[in-house]
Amino acid sequence: MEYLTPQELVDRYRNTISLGTLANWRSSGRGPEFVRLGGRVVYRVEDVLAWEKSRRSNLGEQPQGKRKAAG
Repeated sequence: MEYLTPQELVDRYRNTISLGTLANWRSSGRGPEFVRLGGRVVYRVEDVLAWEKSRRSNLGEQPQGKRKAAG
């Protein structure tokens, strides 16, 4: 099983999020699932991929509630 550290996850997203954002997501139950191994936080790659997939919209469609009004 492969794991990413919080810093590796920040690097994966090209620093568009910070370590602080990841910490906030963990404390609020948002973001990818994480595990603690020996007291350290890590992210299973398969959980990160599943979370990313759940965040994608369908072929350019905007998520529900965010559609622009016709006109």
